[in-house]
Amino acid sequence: MCLLRGLPLPGDREITPELLPRPPRLLLLVNPYGGRGLAWQWCKNHVLPMISEAGLSFNLIQTERQNHARELVQGLSLSEWDGIVTVSGDGLLFEVLNGLLDRPDWEEAVKTPVGILPCGSGNALAGAVNQHGGFEPALGVDLLLNCSLLLCRGGSRPLDLLSVTLASGSRCFSFLSVAWGFVSDVDIQSERFRALGSARFTLGTVLGLATLHTYRGRLSYLPAAVEPASPTPAHGLPRAKSELTLAPAPAPAPPVAHSPLHRSVSDLPLPLPQPALASPGSPEPLPILSLNGGGPELVGDWGGAGDAPLSPDPLLPSPPSSPKALLSPITEGVPEMPASSGLPPPTPDALGAISPGGPPDHLLPPLGTPLPPGWVTLEGDFVLMLAISPSHLGADLVAAPHARFDDGLLHLCWVRGGISRAALLRLFLAMERGSHFSLGCPQLGYAAARAFRLEPLTPRGVLTVDGEQVEYGPLQAQVHPGLGTLLTGPPGRAGQEP
Repeated sequence: MCLLRGLPLPGDREITPELLPRPPRLLLLVNPYGGRGLAWQWCKNHVLPMISEAGLSFNLIQTERQNHARELVQGLSLSEWDGIVTVSGDGLLFEVLNGLLDRPDWEEAVKTPVGILPCGSGNALAGAVNQHGGFEPALGVDLLLNCSLLLCRGGSRPLDLLSVTLASGSRCFSFLSVAWGFVSDVDIQSERFRALGSARFTLGTVLGLATLHTYRGRLSYLPAAVEPASPTPAHGLPRAKSELTLAPAPAPAPPVAHSPLHRSVSDLPLPLPQPALASPGSPEPLPILSLNGGGPELVGDWGGAGDAPLSPDPLLPSPPSSPKALLSPITEGVPEMPASSGLPPPTPDALGAISPGGPPDHLLPPLGTPLPPGWVTLEGDFVLMLAISPSHLGADLVAAPHARFDDGLLHLCWVRGGISRAALLRLFLAMERGSHFSLGCPQLGYAAARAFRLEPLTPRGVLTVDGEQVEYGPLQAQVHPGLGTLLTGPPGRAGQEP
């Protein structure tokens, strides 16, 4: 670029660095304890060299505690950043998105592009990004390198977000999934094996199969107007029409209210042993790390049989010292928890996990009121229920192979009671290839929906949103199409997503 200095321009102006486009500015949030505690090492060895070579400008902050990322983004001057990228598992991005929706200016804040570089034990969204980019399925460092390359190449897509209303009446926002039953049991109970990295889920699945439970509940959903193409055209998705009932109409829902939160980054104490990482040309370093992220090149386009069927067997209550903190509401007032939840009311120490902002849920009546006409209801014994937005449940688990980041759909999957352990294991093995719907399992069901309501009728159990445990009890959710923006890189095939 120095060869251009001094060359005349029309109007006798010279080419100077100030006239050249600036490199994109990224805020990197790293959870140093992600996965097996290797996140910071992987970030230094793989991520930072690649984005520096690509000419991206960045600042980097290591998070110190739960909800630290949420607090940071609530006070950021977002106009200084072209994207916020988490270097961790799915949990850190959950904090970022809910922090953006906590802000008084959430309508603009949630448009901030977000990205994920997988360094955790749960890397579901990264698996979907990897597939979107046209790469073969990958794990570990290979998945991290693929996603880092896609980030450097630039490109984004709208991201559907789910607004999840919990039993207390408060809301949080999900980019991934809502789970009940086997999936959430494995997710939470495998926390004690976090040192194993992604292998914790394999071990948790084996233990979960050995102590498999069924849960009685009621699942209602608003079907999508247009069903997506089946992932296996030769084999229709199972659905027992004889089980379906229509729900009556409700009273109109009251408007959603929220209290704005005000906080600046300068208010946050950030004592860290490392200096603040920032590349030249980035905004004033936030009080933490600085590495040379400058470079000569600008990034382009960056903007069954085998055992007996199961009978209902409620899960024992989770211990109070569960490794994952229970997410609880921060909206105006905290109603009493339902007596059937089996959990104590939320405590002040757990506040700060639920988003009071965001768009209203125009498809959902208040919890506890009847549902409108056109909803479908299923009631009975379930082994699991999963509502998922993107394609992947894990880096190597393709739960909804036909899903897209911005298809505007909830993909509901459920497994009825009566399935054998061997058949359930076959489903999850087939899910690694996204071929589980082709097995013809009679207990497996699927529906594309715009909204759903789940009412557990078993007094104890585990519910998760994006892998984070939430209060147990009735909940409901609706999809908000394209509410967020995801840094995905370009699609793997020209003019067509993989």
